[in-house]
Amino acid sequence: MADTPKPNSLVERLDALYEYEREPIKEKDLHSWKIFWATFAGEHIAGTEFVIGPIFVLHGCSALAVLLGLFIGNFLAVMSWGFICAPIAVKTRLTQYWQIRKLGGPWLTVAYSAVFGVILCVLAGAMLRVSMTSIAIPFEHFFQEPGMVAGTLPQWMWIVLAVVVGSVIAVLAVLGFEGMAIFSKMSAPWMVAVFFIAAIATLPSLGCHSLADFWQVANEKIWTGNVSIDTNGAAYSKYTIWHVIGFSWLCNMPQHFGMGDMTILRYAKKWQMGFCSSAGMYLGHYCAWVASGILCAAWISQQLAAGVVNPQPTPGPIAYLGAGLVGAICVVVAGWNVASPTLYRAGIALQVATPNWSRWRVTLVVGAGMIICACIPAIITHLDILLSTNALLLLPLGAFIFIDIWLFPKIGLKPNYAAETGALVSWPAAAAWILPMIGSVVAYLKGANPIFLVLPEWVACVLLYIIFSFIQQRFLSSTKTATATA
Repeated sequence: MADTPKPNSLVERLDALYEYEREPIKEKDLHSWKIFWATFAGEHIAGTEFVIGPIFVLHGCSALAVLLGLFIGNFLAVMSWGFICAPIAVKTRLTQYWQIRKLGGPWLTVAYSAVFGVILCVLAGAMLRVSMTSIAIPFEHFFQEPGMVAGTLPQWMWIVLAVVVGSVIAVLAVLGFEGMAIFSKMSAPWMVAVFFIAAIATLPSLGCHSLADFWQVANEKIWTGNVSIDTNGAAYSKYTIWHVIGFSWLCNMPQHFGMGDMTILRYAKKWQMGFCSSAGMYLGHYCAWVASGILCAAWISQQLAAGVVNPQPTPGPIAYLGAGLVGAICVVVAGWNVASPTLYRAGIALQVATPNWSRWRVTLVVGAGMIICACIPAIITHLDILLSTNALLLLPLGAFIFIDIWLFPKIGLKPNYAAETGALVSWPAAAAWILPMIGSVVAYLKGANPIFLVLPEWVACVLLYIIFSFIQQRFLSSTKTATATA
């Protein structure tokens, strides 16, 4: 038998980067523990940590609320990955998009994938913007003019940075899961060290010279309980321990409760590898958020001492304050580490709506969208709202996967009913997704905090999906059968 010809052109080589977008992962392509430790650590010790850590400082959290709230919220997130997402990912070996297609039909899948892909594109743009705040530092003094705020660059320069840095991120995403995992494995340990060293280095500037000083300084200089003032002169909303618990649990809820990380965990040899998420949650979403909060407080203190009114922290400058050039480079690499997997997910999501396109082509198109989003400054100043909205829009359909696979067989309902009947859209899934989501959006527009809307929406969606599916399979199908018999 003749050997299979090797791809020669660049397009052929890119097409060969097959990621099992439409079928289960083969046994030979499964990965071991170390890949998932590195992947979760790399993605969640990332550029966003330099944004989210300061949020708790600006919104007036107390030290107890941050340190205890992050511990509880991140524990809930790890349990969600380990007991909900990972077992289903290993059982099906499919992306969540193709599992949703089985239960919801192709039309609903296209709608979900399009919404998910666009939101992931915006999130990737936020990560790119984080990296750009560091790369902008050496260029700032070239563009300072009378009356210009320190650290400001002209818009055309931000566009240049977005194109250059975004191209690198897009290439990493095109390489696929294995390429991203290798990059994460190399960079994650170094980033952890930078976060810790930078935070420790800035503590003396806040008056903390020993471990015995830390608790007093934490309450009086870092997480003071006092809200800050934004650029418009208005006070930030007040956050309590419940906000911290809710946010640290829900900020990645579409990935665990919403099954988004089926895309990654379908490569795991065992479902227990879902607990590798603890590397990201406690090194990233605990230690790194605490460290970046300390850096933020030190930076604000320095700016106030220099006479700056209402200083607004950005990732690059606060990391540079703590670790100099190494800190700035850490922000760049951290942004890449989370933007690339986000872009990878977005490419797979939108490929469902563009079935004739290969994954790498879709990923490059989404990369262009990411670059456009990164040129919008507000994208990182409102990251907490963006993440909460992401959860509100995308969580329900992922929850239906869990219910369909684990609950329906136990209560006598058929899983994958849309695939079995050939329906283009499952009305129980569509109605159970849209109705609670509309309620959440209305509540949000009336002033409700999205952090406290996510879990009630999840419960409402699940209950409606069970009720509507029961009506469809037990009553409507039996009515059709009786009519056909007559």
